[in-house]
This record gives sequence, C-alpha cells and structure tokens, in this order.
Amino acid sequence: MATAQSKAHVDWSGDLLQGNGQVSVGSGSFGPLPISWRTRTERGGGGTSPEELIAAAHAGCYAMALSNTLAKHGSPPENLSVDATCNFEFGEGGARITSIDLNVTGRVPGLSEEEFKSIAEEAEKGCPVSNALRNNVDIRLNAQLA
Repeated sequence: MATAQSKAHVDWSGDLLQGNGQVSVGSGSFGPLPISWRTRTERGGGGTSPEELIAAAHAGCYAMALSNTLAKHGSPPENLSVDATCNFEFGEGGARITSIDLNVTGRVPGLSEEEFKSIAEEAEKGCPVSNALRNNVDIRLNAQLA
C-alpha cells in the first residue's frame, strides 16, 4: 500500500512563555509562520498555533471527505464551506485540545436538509483527521444547506 507523507519543521528559541519559533511545511506551500505561546493563547501577534493548524487540517480533510461521500450518494456538491474551531483549554490536568467544532454549509441540488445532515455525519465518520482525533477530542458537527 502506498503511503503519502506530509512533513513540517519548527525552529524554536527560548523557553515556553518568552520563546518563539517558526513553522514551515515540507511542500513549501506556506510559511515559515511565526509561533509562540502568546499566539497560541491570546491569538495575537500575527502568528499561528498548533491548534490553528489542526483546525485548518480538519476543515480541509472534512471538506474532501464530504465532497467524496456526497458524490458516492449521487449528489456532488456545487459548493461546501467548512469552518473548524479547535478548542484549547486549561484545566486541572493541564492544557489540552478538548473539542473541535465543524460547521459546514453546502449547496447540493436535489438533497433535503435531513439527507444532507445524514450524509455529513457519514462523511465525518470517514474523515481521516476526524478518525485521528476521535476518542480523544470531542468532534461536534453542525451541517446545513445554503
């Protein structure tokens, strides 16, 4: 079986709270992007965070999974708009990603709202990023037609 590999690299200097780094991806399609504790917790300073990159990966993967699942059901979408929010929280056990909210709006001729929601749930079960996170992160899906 063929394996597709994706790579990323970070150069980091300093400690957690005062330090900072740069993340780049192996494809060179974006970056390097600045990362720091401040950009992770305050969402300021023009950088990104691991959680933002997870949200981007999840939104992209889910859009592909839903597009494929809709086509398999004979209803390819005209358009899908997917927003993912990765929730990073602090608690007694420390900091952790607790949940991801996936919000999708689709323009899919010929489907009812109920059919679209059912197919959207099926696609979430087959999404590779969802499956990598499942049983560790609560994934909440909200799907609606445009």
